[in-house]
Amino acid sequence: MTDQPNVRFIHPEGLAEATGYTPVVEVRGGRTVYVSGQIALDAQGQLVGAGDFEAQARQVFGNLALALASAGMAFGHVVRLGIYMTDLTHLATMRRVRDEYINVAQPPASTLLQVAGLALPELMFEVDAVAVAAE
Repeated sequence: MTDQPNVRFIHPEGLAEATGYTPVVEVRGGRTVYVSGQIALDAQGQLVGAGDFEAQARQVFGNLALALASAGMAFGHVVRLGIYMTDLTHLATMRRVRDEYINVAQPPASTLLQVAGLALPELMFEVDAVAVAAE
């Protein structure tokens, strides 16, 4: 996302070093897209990866890529991710899959939450996003 002059990634002095996210992302102008939480359902609405966190994570990030593309954007435009997991023991897997999609040199601002459940009992993972493109 370094080619976007309207986005600045900030690591404020005095905050702990961030791994896998940027503490502050400033956006000035541009076109903003908000993507609702994506879950591990395929185009037919069928669950992908029942009991398999990695399969669900791949489906979720794939769905997010499709959602971004529908607005003419890609992961390089993402300035914030909201990540929801039912079991944090899968954190390393989530980070590995996520890092296949995001710019790891300038990762988006992120929030990670462990939740008791998601929209369907079989779901293990959900991600929403905010993306910005220059006008």
